[in-house]
Amino acid sequence: MTHTLHFACESVAADGVRSTRVLPVVPRRLIVAGWTGRDRAAIDHHIEELQALGVPPPSSVPLYYRMGTSLLTQAAQIEALGAQSSGEAEPTLFFADGQWWLTVGSDHTDRQVETYSVAVSKQLCAKPVATAAWRWSDVAAYQDELQLSSRILEDGRWVDYQQGTLATIRPLASLRDGIYDAVPEEGSIMTCGTLGALPNAKGEGIRPAAEMEITLHDPRLHRSIVHRYAVQVLEVVA
Repeated sequence: MTHTLHFACESVAADGVRSTRVLPVVPRRLIVAGWTGRDRAAIDHHIEELQALGVPPPSSVPLYYRMGTSLLTQAAQIEALGAQSSGEAEPTLFFADGQWWLTVGSDHTDRQVETYSVAVSKQLCAKPVATAAWRWSDVAAYQDELQLSSRILEDGRWVDYQQGTLATIRPLASLRDGIYDAVPEEGSIMTCGTLGALPNAKGEGIRPAAEMEITLHDPRLHRSIVHRYAVQVLEVVA
């Protein structure tokens, strides 16, 4: 079954004038890129983070997980079975109208299932994605300056959960070209990795939350793409 996503896509002309148009996108192929840190120490930190939850280390770096396109959603709420899932902000590329666009998404994952299969854990959860995007060619030259962050609703207040720049992630074009053809199919989508979680006062890193807000900020053009979603926990019945 196919569904359509809609993105308000912003382009920047040579004279600096911005224009926005809404593009409908029917997802045809979804790739979740994992272990995409540019710095090996950062990769090792994320591996250790997940190993603390019982997740085995990756077989290679980076890894490309093929996911069902039906998982993608722009809704303000997703449903998750049990209370052990959590999200993570990721720069997300998609191919539409003959070119690549950049937005922000969340690779929401079942952390319990992740302890025995990362691929299955990712396939079990919806993948929220924002409703706005920037033309990739407009930001590619300074992608390292783009700021990626997230907040979660924890104990009744919003707290910072992730914070950093895309300089800590492998160049997005190299990740994209590692799996997609030079001229990909319309509706090709890739999430490109994430940042480590900031620990709370209890020292907890990766953790579930009732709501999450993900943000991609462009400091040069003073613009941001923001998406917030809530998680409805479904009861696990044996």
